[in-house]
Amino acid sequence: MRVPLSWLREYVDLPDGESGRDVQAKLVATGLEVETVEQLGAGLKGPLVVGQVLTIEELEGFKKPIRFCTVDVGQANGTGEPQEIVCGARNFAVGDKVVVVLPGAVLPGDFKIAARKTYGKVSHGMICSGDELGMGDDGSGGIIVLPPEYEPGTDAIELLQLVDEVLDIAVTANRGDCLSMRGIAREAAIAYGLPLRDPALLDVPPPNSFGYPVKVADPLGCDRFTARTVVGLNPEARSPIWLQRRLQKAGMRPVSLAVDVTNYVMLELGQPLHAYDRSRVEGTIGVRRAEAGEKLTTLDGAKRVLDAEDLVITDNRGVIGLAGVMGGANTEIADPVADPETGEVRGTTEVVVEAAHFDAVSVARTARRHKLSSEASKRFERGVDPQAASAAAQRTVDLLVLLAGGTAEAGVTEVVAPSAPRTITLPADHPDRVAGVTYGRETVVRRLQQVGCDVYGQDELVVTVPSWRPDLTDPNDLAEEVIRLEGYENLPLTLPRPPAGRGLTERQRLHRRVGRALAGAGYVEAPTYPFLGEAVLDQLGLEEDDPRRRTVKLVNPLSDEEPALRTTLVPGLLGALRRNDGRGSHDLALFETGLVFRPTGDEKPSVRLPVDRRPTDEEIAALDAALPEQPRRAAVVLTGAREQAGWWGKGRPADWADAIEAGRIVAREAGVELIVRQDRHAPWHPGRCAALLAVIDGEEVLVGNAGELHPRVIKALGLPERTCAMEIDLDRLQRAGTGVVQAPRISTFPVATQDVALIVDASVPAAEVAGALRSGAGELLESLRLFDVFTGEQVGEGKKSLAYALRFRAPDRTLTADEASAARDAAVAVAVERTGAVLRGA
Repeated sequence: MRVPLSWLREYVDLPDGESGRDVQAKLVATGLEVETVEQLGAGLKGPLVVGQVLTIEELEGFKKPIRFCTVDVGQANGTGEPQEIVCGARNFAVGDKVVVVLPGAVLPGDFKIAARKTYGKVSHGMICSGDELGMGDDGSGGIIVLPPEYEPGTDAIELLQLVDEVLDIAVTANRGDCLSMRGIAREAAIAYGLPLRDPALLDVPPPNSFGYPVKVADPLGCDRFTARTVVGLNPEARSPIWLQRRLQKAGMRPVSLAVDVTNYVMLELGQPLHAYDRSRVEGTIGVRRAEAGEKLTTLDGAKRVLDAEDLVITDNRGVIGLAGVMGGANTEIADPVADPETGEVRGTTEVVVEAAHFDAVSVARTARRHKLSSEASKRFERGVDPQAASAAAQRTVDLLVLLAGGTAEAGVTEVVAPSAPRTITLPADHPDRVAGVTYGRETVVRRLQQVGCDVYGQDELVVTVPSWRPDLTDPNDLAEEVIRLEGYENLPLTLPRPPAGRGLTERQRLHRRVGRALAGAGYVEAPTYPFLGEAVLDQLGLEEDDPRRRTVKLVNPLSDEEPALRTTLVPGLLGALRRNDGRGSHDLALFETGLVFRPTGDEKPSVRLPVDRRPTDEEIAALDAALPEQPRRAAVVLTGAREQAGWWGKGRPADWADAIEAGRIVAREAGVELIVRQDRHAPWHPGRCAALLAVIDGEEVLVGNAGELHPRVIKALGLPERTCAMEIDLDRLQRAGTGVVQAPRISTFPVATQDVALIVDASVPAAEVAGALRSGAGELLESLRLFDVFTGEQVGEGKKSLAYALRFRAPDRTLTADEASAARDAAVAVAVERTGAVLRGA
């Protein structure tokens, strides 16, 4: 809402010398958000005067039309002689009154005016347009042409009200009353402790039976409809300068007198109005819901197909307007047009003025349904004072009679649905308890009365809310009014004291540790959208009975191509990898941690929770029962070089082993040592896929998979060759963990290293051999590492040699060679027993 300071002073006697910045500070202190204070006419310096065009000479030989004019500027130039000015505009003629800036003046933007030679003539000044004076668009598209009554030489700075301050206020959705000068003036009056001259306090004639006929078929959508008629309007009447300037300062463009008057009253009182050309309205004006498929051409020229929920204005022919949003073109005020034969000007001479109150939700939905936001809809959906409709209609009629020479008909139509004033019961100390400040009953009553409430009672206050504040609905709203007017800056600063022992849950800590660990291992986090389409499940090669195909579909998805919630993190990460690879980043290692959604089929229909009270524990439990399982997962994808080539070496590409190691990194953060076995699981390559298992309650449980993706999947998704991936269930890892991860004890005694090479069948997994060695080595084993795999004639066909490095260390002594050898022999014995291994060289 743009608020000219000069206009605001009409309703509140602000102190002399009070600037826009001062008013801004006062309004901000009461809770309004004044974003800027615009200084109109800043740097403007005269002489800037009214001039009358005496002659116009068309200059030939130039690329664009140029005119050499003489203009009478009275005594403003010091000589009284006509002023010679070169001008390129063509929307004025001899005899017109225009705005002239003379040499020595300075226009906005530090544009200094001086006599200069141009187009072969000397131009002594300039004939001005609205844009050049910082006035904005006046609808003429060119030079300002003034009404004929102003004398040449009149000061145009004062005439056009070029110097002013405008406050730009960001009005929140609950303060529709502040989308008007009346509402802002009320706030300013409260802030300064001054009386308000309420522009809505007008003498309004009572309704009678001979007003324009109106029938409201939907009183819930329209609870008040006032209609007034003005006849005998002069179709040539133009909006006076003061009216045009106030509209321009408020950010609106002057159109025609009737339209400008309705816009002016809307800005003044906050009540949207509409003027119908009476000659184009047939029969009774009605208010009803539209019939599905009805059509209307609105004032913006768009043809709209209406919805059955739209509230519309009608006459005997059909729909003539969208209620509270925009009128129809078929009853639009006609522009004045001169008859080419007689010269008689014809236009609208009779208007019906509509001032109605429409349901906020209905207007908001209609405006959004038709993508048609207007000044009227913006006010109705935020709340309009229903009691102001009669005053707004009267104010419109008065201005039309005054400015267009019309006559107000005696008929007054007012259709009103019965309603009672809203009352709220409020303990007198409730604002004190909300704010933590002792205001006292007198302060509470005084502040509520300032915003327009009627207050009765002592300890228990009965508050009647004013009609212009539909946002005040409960005691906390009233408490907020008291607190904001007493000053938020006066509230004591109190730091909250969180109860001890409440921080992140163990689940949250694990989630963060996993993210840090993967980032430290060189992976880049890439959060993706939790949506997928069924087509990607086919591309991943999932079987028809795969649980990952059982998805939760959204009723209103962001994209029709991805209507389901993800059951795995891998597709989203692969999409991110593909996009980055397509943009030239070929060495990629990405990770994501997040929820997946796995319906079990046992979910019950959700219940609708109440909004007027806190839901019960049973209602919350029923809502939880309607949700699918949402396990937290971690996943990685990688392709390209895992180690870059350089002077230090050739580097190496990422492979399945890196994906498995990523799983181990995640598991270590939960204090879990993974068991790795060969597996066949889509979308991984059947020969390069590992099952990641952990021991939970004494049983081995699958917690994830890792490896290289299947070539068919890589081709279907357009991925780089040998792309690898890993996905692991963090919730299962947490259950497998032992709680807080204990830091290892570091022994100060030396390590004893023993190497052992075992020959096993080629089908025996190296991890199984390592597990057997670890089991047999006992507590002295500190670490075990596979450092060589060999196949060839030396070990026999169908065999392979696995070489392990075993590190032994005791916490309290230096191990002897015999102790280390005994531990190694025990480890080998268990490996021989479990896997059929043969000690190489034995």
